[in-house]
Amino acid sequence: MSSPSPARGPGPAASSAEAPAPRTLFDKIWDAHVIADLGDGAHLLHIDRHLVHEVTSKHAFESLRRRGLRVRNPELTFAMVDHIVATDPGRTDRTNPTGWPFIEAWRRNCRDFGVTHFDLDDERQGIVHVVAPELAITLPGCTLVCGDSHTASNGAVGALAWGIGASEVEHVLATQTVALRRPRRMRLVFDGRPAPGVTAKDLILHAIGRLGTAAGRGHVVEYAGEAIAAMAMDGRLTICNMSIEMGARAGLIAPDARTLEHLAGRDFAPRGPVWDRAVEAWRELHSDPDAVFDREERFDCAAIAPQVTWGNSPQDVVAIDEPVPDPARVADLARRNAIERALRYMALAPGRPLTGTRIDYAFIGSCTNGRYSDLEAAARVARGRRVAPHVRALVVPGSMRVKRAAESAGLDRIFIEAGFEWRNAGCSMCVTANGEVVPPGQRCIATSNRNFENRQGPGSRTHLASPESVAAAAVSGEIVDVRRMMG
Repeated sequence: MSSPSPARGPGPAASSAEAPAPRTLFDKIWDAHVIADLGDGAHLLHIDRHLVHEVTSKHAFESLRRRGLRVRNPELTFAMVDHIVATDPGRTDRTNPTGWPFIEAWRRNCRDFGVTHFDLDDERQGIVHVVAPELAITLPGCTLVCGDSHTASNGAVGALAWGIGASEVEHVLATQTVALRRPRRMRLVFDGRPAPGVTAKDLILHAIGRLGTAAGRGHVVEYAGEAIAAMAMDGRLTICNMSIEMGARAGLIAPDARTLEHLAGRDFAPRGPVWDRAVEAWRELHSDPDAVFDREERFDCAAIAPQVTWGNSPQDVVAIDEPVPDPARVADLARRNAIERALRYMALAPGRPLTGTRIDYAFIGSCTNGRYSDLEAAARVARGRRVAPHVRALVVPGSMRVKRAAESAGLDRIFIEAGFEWRNAGCSMCVTANGEVVPPGQRCIATSNRNFENRQGPGSRTHLASPESVAAAAVSGEIVDVRRMMG
């Protein structure tokens, strides 16, 4: 299959007679994609890559068909089936009966409109935000959209990627453009290196806990600092994935040698002279030294411990060695009421530590932490141990390629021997549109990105944590400090 053309570069150089104003990475990508100034801060942007999945694309395709419109650039559109599929071993498109009509419609729409799609029997099938960077559909400097809020994951390779609504899905299919008001610029700098047992998931949960879920509203967040530079691609994808949980439009990381190493030779990466020209352009994709951000925050990674959420928002998070809040000690009335409500829903005592809290389910997977290195890290904790008798534990690879790589390395045997369920690729318990739910009143510790009320099923209680922490809780039967199990 031929590769689509590389994403646009950072734009033409300014005249030598006048030094260009310093720009952020976001500015360089945005400016290169503006088609028209719509006034009042809004622009019409060209979209280099459009990802669609079976849930949010159904009505968009139906509307195109009613209006007699075609997909303008089918070669720039890629479709995955992930949200509503079952992940059971031996699954078919009818394993989840409520999902079958969506899958059938998705299949028909992709075929009728000539869109590249990865069906259940395709070895490239998986969660859309895992597959796109895995196949190098996402490239540095590109604009990428999808009808899913966690599209921000793709910013890890230096792309400007964000989620869009159902009506915008139709608009992008028909025009390969989208209208958007220019966001503000924010930078989060992670200084130093995290201690053993502290992961990318812990860093971003700590940041959200400190800044709040509204901190990034109206912004695109760039992540930088020593910890980010040293971080492997899977960790960067986790960081950018949860940008939306602090209210940001998107998150991105400047491409570097690690990015190029990740992309080289992948299915849709450019090759030969085109690759060489692309790399030359991508090397300019970084914030200029004097670029100005509207807001900047710094974090000392050495001071961050493993994080676990206690409430119904990603900002309801504490270090594993800290107690949950006591609302009686909170002066702000609105925040006090929110804490009281969350503690009631989660059946937790105020001012007490989370360690020792009994769990019923453990879920390792999702577009946040369903990549190979996530499974590898969890397997290191699970090796030689057994899932507690009262716990149901699931491991759901983010893509079928991740699944096969894990099986080649023997990770599946480690999990199965420990008592985990080893499943096929899909969103699974992160979204529960697929029938994989946590029963009412049951407590789950999960590597996913949201812990809202009823997120994993009506009346379910969710704690977010890293793959290592989830594996540690699964074999312990309760929330524990994973560092004690890692020596």
